[in-house]
Amino acid sequence: MNKFIYLDNAATTKIDPQVFETMRPYLEEEYANPSSSYTFAGNIHAKVDDARSSIAQFLGAKSSEVFFTSGGSESDNWAIKGVADSLSAKGNHIITTKIEHHAVLHTCEFLERHGYEVTYLDVDEYGLVDPAKFEAAIKPTTILASIMFANNEIGTIEPIAELGKIAHDHGVVFHTDAVQAFGHIRIHVKEMNIDLLSASAHKLNGPKGVGLLYIDSKVKISSLIHGGSQERGRRAGTTNAAGIIGFGKAVELADARLEETNAYETKLRDKLIQRVTTEIPYVKFNGDPVKRLSNNTNFCFRFIEGESLLILLDSNGICASSGSACTSGALDPSHVLLAIGLPHEIAHGSIRFTLSRDTTEQDIDDTVDTLKKIVDRLRNMSPLYEDFLKKNKEA
Repeated sequence: MNKFIYLDNAATTKIDPQVFETMRPYLEEEYANPSSSYTFAGNIHAKVDDARSSIAQFLGAKSSEVFFTSGGSESDNWAIKGVADSLSAKGNHIITTKIEHHAVLHTCEFLERHGYEVTYLDVDEYGLVDPAKFEAAIKPTTILASIMFANNEIGTIEPIAELGKIAHDHGVVFHTDAVQAFGHIRIHVKEMNIDLLSASAHKLNGPKGVGLLYIDSKVKISSLIHGGSQERGRRAGTTNAAGIIGFGKAVELADARLEETNAYETKLRDKLIQRVTTEIPYVKFNGDPVKRLSNNTNFCFRFIEGESLLILLDSNGICASSGSACTSGALDPSHVLLAIGLPHEIAHGSIRFTLSRDTTEQDIDDTVDTLKKIVDRLRNMSPLYEDFLKKNKEA
């Protein structure tokens, strides 16, 4: 098969042509620094504010509550470090989960080295947080909870509105890493009890290098980057005008297409799940079967290594991943799969396929047909599989 099939849309998406054309003038003719005082710059500043307004409307927020960043990792860092710093006199306890993106986990580990206490909540076999256990973890010293909206590896969607209400009932600031969910799920921050939300443009057919942090106007938070008056003095650095304007267009398109895209992706996703789980033996499907992102599938193939699968899929023109793009190349199994209770030997055989509106039914069929051959080839080379078959034959 000579066709190129891209099934790693959780890592990044292709920029939409309309987004690219919207950005083009601000990379060529309209190139001024938006913070400058002349009219040439003022026109660009106005377009940045238009993008801020449209994104705020999509979130159910005020324009003054949307701050642009370089991406999801910066937004997560700012949310957690900023609240920890500004509320340090009130307490030093933070709650998160064992399945967060490393932008959250490593930030929490950093704060632990600086005197903060962090509780890492367990999840169930589907990756769901138990609201009762979340509430039980709250202490008088708890100042912040950070729980992702939808998991980037297994696609499970958390009960964010319920968790946010519990946090608010106890006076705890609530942050969600919505990098995978934003633009794919309708999110109303006020109705869902969200105080801080992180998102990134390149996960919804926007440009790389731009993200946002929604900050409720009532939240006290320190700045992460100092040195200028950009973003109302809260996030220094030259404004990425083209990226922000492109982000606004990507959100506009995602908003208009959301239900249609989700229905299309869900149909293909379910076909992929059905074919893999019925046509390939000894496969485990990961994540909640219902409460999951429309484009996410994650499987563990027993007796083989996920990295070997990826290499052979790549040689057949199929792009997939074994988990987060931020940890590609790591030899350890996914921390998410370990947290949902999978043993190391099974977690090592994981593959994530994430779809988009550009994915076709033929792509799914070609991928499964190729995958079946690769799995069969690798298992025939596996001494673990040979031992398994011998034991089963003897039994």
